[in-house]
Order: sequence, then C-alpha cells, then structure tokens
Amino acid sequence: MAFVDYYKILGLDKDATQDDIKKAYRKLARKYHPDLNPDDEEAKKKFQEINEANEVLTDPEKRQKYDQYGEHWKHGEAYEQAQQQQSRSASGGASGNPFEGFDFDYSGNYDTGEFSDFFEQMFGSRHGGGRQTKFRGNDYHSTLELTLQQAYTTHQQTFTVNGKNIRITIPAGVENGQKIKLSGQGGEGINGGPNGDLYITFSIKPDAHFQRKGHDLYAVQDIDLYTALLGGETVIDTFAGKIKVKIKRETQNETKIRLKGKGFPIYKKEGQFGDLYVTLHVKLPTDLSDKEKELFQQLANLKK
Repeated sequence: MAFVDYYKILGLDKDATQDDIKKAYRKLARKYHPDLNPDDEEAKKKFQEINEANEVLTDPEKRQKYDQYGEHWKHGEAYEQAQQQQSRSASGGASGNPFEGFDFDYSGNYDTGEFSDFFEQMFGSRHGGGRQTKFRGNDYHSTLELTLQQAYTTHQQTFTVNGKNIRITIPAGVENGQKIKLSGQGGEGINGGPNGDLYITFSIKPDAHFQRKGHDLYAVQDIDLYTALLGGETVIDTFAGKIKVKIKRETQNETKIRLKGKGFPIYKKEGQFGDLYVTLHVKLPTDLSDKEKELFQQLANLKK
C-alpha cells in the first residue's frame, strides 16, 4: 500500500500543533472546495485528501498511531502484537503461531492488497517461504428483478455476477426486498481461505392489475349497471387463470368480494395460498339513445 503523507498534504511538519493543522486545513479546504471548482476532478480529489488528512491529524489517538506506524496506523495494535508474538516464538516461547491470542476480522471488508503488504512487512515475502495467512473472500450483493407473475411461480433463473453465471431455483411467494444467501458463491478466498457468500435481494415490480399485501391480492373489476341491478356473472382474472363469479342482484358500487385461495402462494408452503379480494366497480352507461333515456325516465317516475 502506498504511503500517504498527511503532513505533506497539509503542507506541515511533523511537529505541527493542532492550531497549525486547523489553519492549514481551512486554507486548503477553501481553495479546493468542490463548490468553487465544480468541473475540476483534480480539485475534488485534492479536497478529499485534505479532509482525510485533517480527520486523522486532529484526532490525538489516530495521530499517535499514524506517527508510530505510518501507513499501517489503522492496524497498529495488531502489528505490535504480531511482532511481540513473533519475538516470543523466536525465543522459544510456548506458541509458534504469531497470530495466537488476538483476532482478525475475516469478513472480507478489508482491502486484500493492504493486508498483503502488512503481513509481508511483518513476516517476509510469501515467495521467501514465509507463513501465508488465509483470508475469507469478499461477499457479493446483487439485486434480481422479478415481475409479480414470476414471483407467483416456482422457476429457475440464470444471472451473471462478476462474470460468473449462476442458476438458482426461485420458490413461489418470494417477497419484495427479501434476501437470500448463496454460501460460497462470493469472491474467492486468499491463500486457500474460504470463498465469500452471495446475497441476492429480490425486487418485485408493481403489477398493473393486482396489488399484493402479504399473501393476499387485491384487484378492481368493472361490471355494467344492468348486471349490478339484475344479477349475472363476470369473468375475473387470477394468476391461475380466468374464473366466473356470480354477481348478486342489486350489487352496490364498490362492493368487495373475497375469493378464497386465489391470492398469492405462501413462501415454501406447498399448496397454500392467500385470498383474492375484488372490488366491484359499477360502470354507468354513456351515450344513451332516446329510447334508453325514455325507459330510465319511466323507472325514475316509478320511484316517485
């Protein structure tokens, strides 16, 4: 990892006081602020470097570690412990493992190049026969977009992550935002370490006809005035196909009917479904003929 000289970035010596650091930061921050250099990428980069340097040097604990360990200041305590363990091992200590007694986080969140340099400087080059440390590979995160119809049915789907084709079976009933883990499908481990994992988040697109709430579906169905008044049938779409539903006489506008078991499949529960709730919307006739107007007038007169 290349050494970053925070003092040089701020134009200061190593014995600079906190006031010196603050003054230098303010001066340079004004000069390279993105608002004053909107199209200057170099100024933007310089501004980020200035902020990083200021963050480290104005924090007494961070500055002490930086002054002591240089480029490895973030891992200063581990560096010191490892050197102590190595010294004990060389002098005939009980353990020959320089890492025993403290832990590293192998979650894949560190830069592997940074660790490579870090350990090589402590124990020598890997090519020189030094001990190689295993690191877990990075976790990958991916979003898979599905239609509501696709989420309704168990199916297989192939997608590409980091140049690798992966085929998975998607169970019916997955939720929007639901996340699954594919163990070992992430980044490759370092020095024989385990692979990371692949996390897939499902993004289900809104449907034009159905609204999903948990395991239940909601829809609106138009019926004409005559069917609402006299009764009859209407055909309702479901994901499992079309079904005929009887409409009672004198059905009011916005009446809700429940179709049991015609909703969404319950995740990983074979044969179990939610319900479909349909709101009946009565459409009034338009462009009435003279005869129709006359008949409606007669009906209106009968109600008087």
